[in-house]
Amino acid sequence: MTQARFDELIHPSTRLTLVATLAAADWAEFAFLKERLGLSESALSKQLATLEEADYVATERRLSGTRRKVRARLTDVGRKAFDGHVAALQAIVAGAAAPAEAPSEAPS
Repeated sequence: MTQARFDELIHPSTRLTLVATLAAADWAEFAFLKERLGLSESALSKQLATLEEADYVATERRLSGTRRKVRARLTDVGRKAFDGHVAALQAIVAGAAAPAEAPSEAPS
């Protein structure tokens, strides 16, 4: 069972979408991520660098013909953080969806 843990690093919507996309694949090409998230190259590079610094993401730069290609994957640390963040979000939503109990009246 995954331990629920809200993760401030993953939580911003751009990073959450990026990590969720990477969680669904073994590797994802930079161009695919750029298009999927609607980010500029520099913005995506910055997000990947932030996640890579935290050891949540690993990138690989390789030569394909005459072009350099970059691809990224979620590390085991990143997957654990993502799963914990999702569990924390689910707990928050479940708590909000639970009917509120009426406060008990204090004896007079």
